[in-house]
Amino acid sequence: MRRLVYGSRTYVMGILNITPDSFSGDGLLQAAEPVQAALEQARQFVEDGADILDLGAESSRPGSESISAQEEIERLLPILKAIHVADLAALISVDTCKAETARICLQNGAHWINDIWGLRADPELAKVIAAAGATVVLMHNRSNESQVRDLGKLGRAYSGARSAGSIGDIVADLAESIAIAKQAGIKDDKIVLDPGIGFGKSLEVNLALINQLDIIKGLNYPVLIGPSRKSFIGQVLDLPVEEREEGTAAAVAIGIARGADIVRVHDVRGMARVAQMCDAIIQSF
Repeated sequence: MRRLVYGSRTYVMGILNITPDSFSGDGLLQAAEPVQAALEQARQFVEDGADILDLGAESSRPGSESISAQEEIERLLPILKAIHVADLAALISVDTCKAETARICLQNGAHWINDIWGLRADPELAKVIAAAGATVVLMHNRSNESQVRDLGKLGRAYSGARSAGSIGDIVADLAESIAIAKQAGIKDDKIVLDPGIGFGKSLEVNLALINQLDIIKGLNYPVLIGPSRKSFIGQVLDLPVEEREEGTAAAVAIGIARGADIVRVHDVRGMARVAQMCDAIIQSF
């Protein structure tokens, strides 16, 4: 299994949406042969510079409906198995908040679990991850699913959250997720933090999170950011989702300059180049 050495360079996580309703229009379940389409995308991502492949079968876009663990597993498993058998030079992450999904996926080749609810949605999930010795991404998320705004060509965005939106509150919430992980037996070197850009946060907080990412780094764990194509970029630039690559590149570059260890993106080739250039500049002194 590939080992990441944090601090040596920025790592790239490529997004594989195994859904019919991805906000970015790249849901692989729309393909005639989803398994083959996903495997081809995974191979291309690795060729383009992805270090981690993040497989997600439940849309987290504002206004999306949740699915059962069984349906999630049915979507994930054929693709996960195909990528695992292909033995690509990348770690495999599964984006889920369900313990049963995580258990099955970790038994079938997944290395990481990426939980958008920071171990708060399913009380059994932390134990499953600990038992497998897997890495967990703890994301901050206080989205209020009942409050979604339609921004027209900019898509949808959450208009409320269940907690205050300051960076101090986000740090406190992440610290609680870390405590849940450690209590379950997940080791420090298996924890990655994600401040949850775009999840239940105002435009101002999303921008501040990227610019003040060093505050999240102060918790002393590797940090992942996922700004790719999100609505806060559309709000700043007044652009629809298909025209947000330059905005994503800017967010990725500033995030890396402020200490991001991993960037989660749709456009792997372009953002891997941005990351490589940022690393060269940062490491030049």
